[in-house]
Amino acid sequence: MRREIPLGHGPAEDRLTAGAAYRLLTASVVPRPIAWVSSRSATGVDNLAPHSFYTVVSTDPPMVAFTSVGRKDTLDNVETTKEFVVNLAPEWLFEQVNATGTDYPAGMSEFDVEGVVREDALTVAPPRVAGSPVALECRLHEVRPTGNCWVVVGEVLHVAVAEDVLDESVPGSPHVDIRRARPLSRLGRDEWGLLGEIREIARRRYRRP
Repeated sequence: MRREIPLGHGPAEDRLTAGAAYRLLTASVVPRPIAWVSSRSATGVDNLAPHSFYTVVSTDPPMVAFTSVGRKDTLDNVETTKEFVVNLAPEWLFEQVNATGTDYPAGMSEFDVEGVVREDALTVAPPRVAGSPVALECRLHEVRPTGNCWVVVGEVLHVAVAEDVLDESVPGSPHVDIRRARPLSRLGRDEWGLLGEIREIARRRYRRP
């Protein structure tokens, strides 16, 4: 037996509120990778915040997208400067990743308040997280208002990968060793996911007669 929960249809009085829908969806669409986004304001303040609505949206040109749920400092900065960095959120920086989600005032830098070490990016102004194993330097492609959110799409100009997680066993096809990168993921409520067991299986190809 299932419980039927109307969101976008049915009598208005039976639908969940936006907040309740958010909580249900974020506990159902799991695990979600985290875009730990660094950006810089027009006045030079470095912002760092985790966004758990995040994915790849194109490979030629390479593009990624994250969603700002509501208008936040990250969105304001990216719209102003047209640049940002997506840092992989690793397990060993769990406490700092969570702490940078605090709603600090716009003039405060999460890098400074939470003691996150910066390093210079090569192609954009916002800094990278020095302790992150993978950093994607991005130029803004578009911001798309969607419902009560904004989808931010960036073209990836440059990727920096820590040597200790880089697998170059296949020439010309660098790979990130996920077991060594140990990415965090978001679940529902205050729940987070660790890497856990990894299973491998080759994709089947249909052979036409």
